Amino acid sequence: MSEDLQSLLEKINREGVEKARAEADKIIADAKAKAADIVKAASAEAAKSKADAEKAAADYAARAAETVRQAERDTILKIESSVTALLEKVLKADVDIALADEKTAAGLVAEAIKDLVGSVEIAAAPKLASALKAQLASKGNVTVVMDDTLGTGFSVKTDGGRVEHAFTGDVIADELAKRLRPDLAKLLK
Repeated sequence: MSEDLQSLLEKINREGVEKARAEADKIIADAKAKAADIVKAASAEAAKSKADAEKAAADYAARAAETVRQAERDTILKIESSVTALLEKVLKADVDIALADEKTAAGLVAEAIKDLVGSVEIAAAPKLASALKAQLASKGNVTVVMDDTLGTGFSVKTDGGRVEHAFTGDVIADELAKRLRPDLAKLLK
């Protein structure tokens, strides 16, 4: 009986050990499967994070490039504006100097009124008005009046004052600047 008991004990032990081993093998297989799933999920997450990071970096680079292009454009526009303002200032000063010369101004007045018929009124700064009165005294249809507000240049009124053309330093300089701006813009680009 002791042998039977011993054999029974060994059988129970063997079956217990085999069952424990089978259970352990199953636990290990489940753990390996779970570990493989975790590694697979982590790899997928890492790949997604890497792709997101690469996209974010590309987007940042594109935004940075656009910002640089805009800064370049803004800089060119500021330079163009500054150079244009400087040239307009110089142009106005030169036009004012030319219009301050009585002979030049008188020649411009004569050219401006040569084809006009009917009564013509010329308004000019006091100094220029005096010189124009003397030079245009022979023309019966021309009246010269003093206008302290003009600064340099003159204005011509016809049709009883309904039509007026200004030939002041500001007006002439502005008109010249308008004509020069497209060429200046081309030079700055």
